[in-house]
Amino acid sequence: MLSVPAVDPDAAVDADERLDRAFMALADPVRRAIIARLSRGPASVNELAEPFAITKQAVSKHIAVLEQAGLVSRSRDAQRRPAALVPEVLEELTAWIDAYRLTAESRFRRLDEVLAGTPVTANTQKETDKEREEER
Repeated sequence: MLSVPAVDPDAAVDADERLDRAFMALADPVRRAIIARLSRGPASVNELAEPFAITKQAVSKHIAVLEQAGLVSRSRDAQRRPAALVPEVLEELTAWIDAYRLTAESRFRRLDEVLAGTPVTANTQKETDKEREEER
């Protein structure tokens, strides 16, 4: 008899909520740009605000949203509170996307196999011959 691993429903809800928060945070182009900048290393609010035509307070609010989503953490360095990327959460998002990408690719591979095994009909051969003539 097969044993089915127990799934903790609370853990599944927590994982879904983490994904929801992270994807909602990444829906904003400024926040995605902040994530891209932080991928090169920690940065202060002033450094993160430089490329944008928005106030530092607005950048701080974007950082707070990213922090609540778990994508960014902040530390204290004297007067500075640099923000840093939390790569584990990005890996969780990537794993979620990859699961669906792999499923879709598997379906396409099966379709390719079916099409490769399909016998060539007279009409298909005529179309292929016509395409070859047009290429010449």
